[in-house]
Amino acid sequence: MTQQSADPRTTPVRGSAPARRRRGRVPVALLVPAVLGLLFLVSPFVGLLTRVPWGSLGSLVGSEPVMEALWLSLRTATAATAICLLLGIPLAWLLARTSFRGKDLARAVITMPLVMPPVVGGVALLSLLGRRGLLGQHLDAWFDVTIPFTTGAVVVAEAFVALPFLVLSVDGALRGADLRYEQAAAVLGASRWYVFRRVTLPLVGPAVIAGGVLCFARALGEFGATITFAGNFPGTTQTMPLAIYLAMERDPDVALALSLVLVAVSLAVLVGLRSKWLAGLVGVSS
Repeated sequence: MTQQSADPRTTPVRGSAPARRRRGRVPVALLVPAVLGLLFLVSPFVGLLTRVPWGSLGSLVGSEPVMEALWLSLRTATAATAICLLLGIPLAWLLARTSFRGKDLARAVITMPLVMPPVVGGVALLSLLGRRGLLGQHLDAWFDVTIPFTTGAVVVAEAFVALPFLVLSVDGALRGADLRYEQAAAVLGASRWYVFRRVTLPLVGPAVIAGGVLCFARALGEFGATITFAGNFPGTTQTMPLAIYLAMERDPDVALALSLVLVAVSLAVLVGLRSKWLAGLVGVSS
């Protein structure tokens, strides 16, 4: 039986130029809104760049109040991210790998900081940790510890609003991970803690990095909960967003310069780790 060869003129070649063009063609009904959406997101940053006082940018950015606010923002955002990692990974594992009554409600409560106004989070933190709060009154009376309007309050506020980013990232990765590796390690006699450290964490590592980066970026830009729970005291609680808010009333040029610095830092964090956090987000959505 003779095998008839295919005519190369009529047989589509995988990866050929016409095929690539067909796959790359975008319907106008999708292209126009996509371009408008991109312009909607990019245009404000273009406007910011056109208004920045470039001539005096060096002196404005290098001033002591600006550097003080920037350093405080970086320190508190880093501390808040560490807290989110410490608390969020076990919480995500609990949601993804265990069953308990009220889990859906717990997941809804965990995501609440994402959808409610940040100032409400600040009021809630004051209700809990303020001097007359549910827990704060006992901390003040028994241990002489006051959290609100301190640098520690900034860290707590930032961690409160940023934690859901890590939990959702790691939770999604854990639910989508292949359990066969963990089961194989358990069959070989590994303890559950060993399996978690040496098998589970490496599997969801990109999602952990993704959540950590998003936590840091969210903490760096936190405003509402911080100003409500920690106040706006230079050198103690005045982070970059708060300094920008104050400068808008006194000197708009300073506010523009501070905004540019904050945008640059946030962009550097996201772009510098783009391969890691994008891989994590892809793992969450898969």
